[in-house]
Parts: sequence; C-alpha cells; structure tokens
Amino acid sequence: MNILENFKLIGISTLLAVGLAACDNPGPAETAGKKIDQTAEAAGQKIGEVADKVGEKLGEQGVKAGAAIDDAEITAKVKAAIFAEPGLKTLQISVDTIKGIVTLTGSVDTQPNSDRAGALAGAVADVNAVENRLVLKSTN
Repeated sequence: MNILENFKLIGISTLLAVGLAACDNPGPAETAGKKIDQTAEAAGQKIGEVADKVGEKLGEQGVKAGAAIDDAEITAKVKAAIFAEPGLKTLQISVDTIKGIVTLTGSVDTQPNSDRAGALAGAVADVNAVENRLVLKSTN
C-alpha cells in the first residue's frame, strides 16, 4: 500500500507542477486583457493630446473674437466722433476697422472735411492707423 500512496503523491505532485507551469504562460484571456489595457492607455493619451489642441484652438479663437470686438468698438467710437462733428455728412462716410486700422470711405464736400474726419478717427483710443480714402464730391 505504501507504493500505491507514493504513486498517488508523485501523480499529484506532477499535476501540481504542470498546473503551476501553465500559470506562467499567459492564456488568451490574459493576452486579451493586456491588449485592452494597452489600447485604453493609448486612447487616453490621444484624447489628452486632442484636448490640449482643442484648448489651444479655443484660446486662439478667443483672441480673434476679442480683436473683432475691439475693432467693432473702435468703429463705433469713430462713427460717433464723426457724427458729433458739425458739417460732416455722416451718411456719406463709411468706417471699417481691421486690427486697429481704420479705413474711411465715401465722399465729403471739401478737403478740410476729409482732413477733419481723418483727424477725428485718429484721435480715437486704440486706433493704430487711419486710411483716409474719402473723395471730394464734385460740385455742379
């Protein structure tokens, strides 16, 4: 009986040794789990990169929007200054502002009125330059 018990112990020991050796080799489930983890980590990194880029773009758009608001404010102030000036026919003068550069177009009766409109535009805060494209109306 002693021999039979020894064979049983040897058999059980062999099965345990084979089982433990099998645990060291990753099976399909472990390999799939590792691949999922790696893919999730790579996706997380990509999402982080995209989020950073979106944040940068939003910042740039905010700056552009701020510039557009500033230009609109400058245009409004120039129009108000010209409108308040007696002798200037404001309906015949158009004002456009891009990046702080004011462009005056339209027509005026005299050169002094053209010069005055340009001076008024240049006196408004945040105006970088004035392009006076006002033309003299011919008097018939």
